[in-house]
Amino acid sequence: MKIAVGISGGVDSSVAAYLLKQEGHELVGIWMNLFGDISNSKDAEKVADYLGIKLYKIDLKNEYNDIVVSYIKREYSKGKTPNPCVMCNRGVKFGLFLEKALSMGIVFDYFATGHYAIIEKDNKSGRYLLKKGIYSGKDQAYFLSMLSQTQLASILFPLGGKKKTDVRKIAEDAGLFTSISKESQDLCSGDYRDFIDTTLGPGKFVDASGNILGQHKGLENYTIGQRRGLGISSNTFPYYVTGIKVESNEVILGFDTDLLNKGMVVTSCNWVSVEFPELPLSIDAKIRYRDDGAPAIVTQIENDRFKVEFSEERRAVTPGQIAVFYDGEMVVGAGIIEKAF
Repeated sequence: MKIAVGISGGVDSSVAAYLLKQEGHELVGIWMNLFGDISNSKDAEKVADYLGIKLYKIDLKNEYNDIVVSYIKREYSKGKTPNPCVMCNRGVKFGLFLEKALSMGIVFDYFATGHYAIIEKDNKSGRYLLKKGIYSGKDQAYFLSMLSQTQLASILFPLGGKKKTDVRKIAEDAGLFTSISKESQDLCSGDYRDFIDTTLGPGKFVDASGNILGQHKGLENYTIGQRRGLGISSNTFPYYVTGIKVESNEVILGFDTDLLNKGMVVTSCNWVSVEFPELPLSIDAKIRYRDDGAPAIVTQIENDRFKVEFSEERRAVTPGQIAVFYDGEMVVGAGIIEKAF
C-alpha cells in the first residue's frame, strides 16, 4: 500500500514509519508546519533520511489560525475552557493536512501516525470503531474522539497494540536516534496563551453571593477547579475557581464541595460506534483527558443536546471541555460540555 506517515521527529512517529516500512509498504513522510519555524522539522528530516523516505513539509499556519486559534479565542471569550488538540485533530491534522498533501500531488491510500489507539471495522454495521490502545499511559482515543467515519476509514495506527517500552526497544534495535529522545511530541505543539488577545483584562474575584474577594488577571488564566495561581487565600478552606461570568468579567471562587456536579449537558456530539445511540444509553464518561471516567446515563434533551447524569457526583465538570463516552475500551461518541449541574 501507499502510505503517508505523519512524522514529527519523535520516537512514536518514527517507529510507526519504521514498522510500516518493514512490512513492505511504499511510504512518504509528511510534516506539518503550524507556527512558522521551519527549523522544527530537523528531527523529522533526520528520521526520513535514516529510513530512506521522502519528506514533504506542508505549511498550514493560516489554516491552523482559522480553525484552531479562532476556536480557542471564541471559547475563552465565552468563559469556557477549550480543548485545542481535539479540534486540531478533526479539522487540521486529519483534515486539511491530508487535503493539502493530495493537492500537492502526494499519492497515498492511507495516513498513518504514531498515536496509541486502535481502529477496527465492524463488519456487521460497516462502521469504523475507535478503541483505546493497550498502552495505558496514554488514552489518545480521547483526542481522536471527534473524527468522522470518513476520516477513520483512511487512518492507520501501527502502535495501537504496543506498549511504550516496546516502542522504545524497537527504536533502539532499529538504530533510530529517537530511542533516547524525551517523550515524543505530537505533530503540532504550542501554548494556547500565545494566541489569546482578550480585551476584558483584569476583573474581580467574587464569591457565590457576589462579594468581592480580590482582583483576577484575566478570564483566560482560569478554569473550573483551579486552585493554584489565584493569589488569594481564605481563612478557612482553600479557594477554588467554581465559575466564570463573562458578562461581568468575574471569576467566582468557592470551596472544594462547591465543585461537585450531578451531571452535565453535552452538545455537538460525534457518534462513532453507532450512527445514533439507543437511549437511554449507559456508558462510562470521561469529563477531561486526565480522568478515569465513571458510569453515567445519556438521554436526549432536544436535537443535538444531551443530558448526562453521573452515577456518583463528579468534580469540576468544565464547560468547553470534551466529554467522551466509552463502552469498555471502545469510544461510543463524544461532545462538548455546555454546562454542568
